[in-house]
Formats: sequence, structure tokens, C-alpha cells
Amino acid sequence: MATLTINGESHQLDVPDNMPLLWALRDVVNLTGTKYGCGMSLCGACTVHLDGQATRSCVTPVSAAAGKQVTTIEAVGEDRVGKAVQEAWRQHDVVQCGYCQSGQIMSAVALLRDNADPSDDDIDSAMSGNICRCATYVRIRAAIHDAAENLA
Repeated sequence: MATLTINGESHQLDVPDNMPLLWALRDVVNLTGTKYGCGMSLCGACTVHLDGQATRSCVTPVSAAAGKQVTTIEAVGEDRVGKAVQEAWRQHDVVQCGYCQSGQIMSAVALLRDNADPSDDDIDSAMSGNICRCATYVRIRAAIHDAAENLA
């Protein structure tokens, strides 16, 4: 039995300690905004925040999330950084198929919380683990810059 704090709410989960956090979120807690992409921490579609840090939930066991704050795409817009990123995503029409975008947004929010004025290189580095098959990278970078400006 694991107790996880997800999006500010406590959840008692009767799951194996080594179950990937992704599956606990999607299949047990029914928060399906976090996506399965590769299962090997290579694509970033499964990115969530653990205590504010972008984390790949497909390879993170539930036991590693115990005692930490888990934030998913469903709640990332509840603070000003998350709202700014989501608004910039809409303004730049970033999404095409949308599959990777929850992970992209989670990584962008973590970046802007750590670096309020990122350069292109900073953005490229922070976002390098997030793959977009539709290649919206130029719009993602522009949206991150705009979100940073709106937060300043």
C-alpha cells in the first residue's frame, strides 16, 4: 500500500512498490493526461513533476513518489507558471496531434520555474528529452519565450 500526494490530494494505492508511476496515475487514479510513449524514458510523453522536478513517470516506481508532491498535467495550470505556459501554448498553436504535449508542457513549466529567462540553448537542453513527432519545436521554443516574458 502506497500513499501518494497527487495534485494536492492524498491517495492510498494498493499497488506493487515497483509499479511505474505512469500506470498508477492512469489506471488506478484515472488521471489519463499523462501519456505512455516509449516506456524507456526516451520520449518525455510521460513527464510529471515530483516535488517540482520534471520526472519520467514510465520508469519511476510508485515507491519513489511516496512522500513527494506529484503534479500531473491535470493540475499544472493551477499556478501562474503553469497558466502562463498553457496560455502561450494556445497563442502559438503549438499542438498538432497533441500526444506529446502534456509532457512538453510539464518540462517547460519545470524549466521556467528554475530559469525565468531561458536562452534558446537553455530551452533546447531542458526540452531535449521530449520528442514531438509532429516537429512543433519552433513553436514550443517561441511559446516558452513568450511565457517567460509574460511571467517577468
